[in-house]
Amino acid sequence: MALNQYPLPKDLQVLVEIVHCGSFSGAAEKLGQTPAFVTKRIHILESTLNTTLLNRSAHGVVLTESGRRCYDHALNVLSHMQTLVNDVTQMKTLPVGMIRIGCSFGFGRTHIAPAITELMRLYPELHIHFELFDRQIDLSRDGIDLDIRINDDIAENYIARRLAENKRILCAAPAYIEKHGLPSSLGELSGHDCLITKERDVTPGIWELKKGKDKKSVKISGHLSSNSGEIVLRWALEGKGVILRSEWDVMPFLERGELVRILPEYSQSANIWAVYQEPLYQSVKLQVCVEYLMEYCQRLFGHLDENVAERKSEGNIAI
Repeated sequence: MALNQYPLPKDLQVLVEIVHCGSFSGAAEKLGQTPAFVTKRIHILESTLNTTLLNRSAHGVVLTESGRRCYDHALNVLSHMQTLVNDVTQMKTLPVGMIRIGCSFGFGRTHIAPAITELMRLYPELHIHFELFDRQIDLSRDGIDLDIRINDDIAENYIARRLAENKRILCAAPAYIEKHGLPSSLGELSGHDCLITKERDVTPGIWELKKGKDKKSVKISGHLSSNSGEIVLRWALEGKGVILRSEWDVMPFLERGELVRILPEYSQSANIWAVYQEPLYQSVKLQVCVEYLMEYCQRLFGHLDENVAERKSEGNIAI
């Protein structure tokens, strides 16, 4: 491909804004341009790539398969171009001002709060408001710029970056197993005292678990429930019942033998995500927070492929 046949950065930005805003008119308003300008730039981009990137329908704008790939690369290209400008001109803007970060109680207190302390040491001009929630949040309504969540179910109007892989697993204390026996199938869980966590991304009384590609739902019940994962974990350690908790939460107790994994072939996907609304290249303070938290979580929970980056929703847009 000749040099003048490469896509122009401004056209890639138009595509990104259309996806983010969900419409040509919304992208035009965000870019300070007319809808005609946005339409023209998309036509030029499609002509340059010799493919259709977007389909319009009664439900809005939908990316084609080629469009998804182009959007993926556009986010990376624009981010790298901003880095190029910053490095070459030696005028990198320091992250300054307020950023509001949300998280669930247990993970927030245990891991994200210490990360924020270190983040402030690196970027002292930031002002961080850190808020903990016991429910799924709406970024706009709750005034949150960046949500750290343990949940793969992310709305299409959000962008997300996976910080670390994680899953929830079934466990119980040796004392409970000695008294009540070890369940040999999911069906037997209904006869056990299950400790129910009423937290922001879990349906109370229903555990959805996967074995390979097979997904099953099991209805559970028990005498104890709480909206605090820390309290439920304490009850499990005291031998009060079976628990479904994240690996990051129970691994120390499994290693010490204080908990035993039950039905190890079953688990529940619960990856750790940074969720936000504007592309990272548009906000230096958001970018440094997300990139630092990604490095921090990889240190704690293991390395992710460097190509894993932003996405719009599960199975939709990802880099």
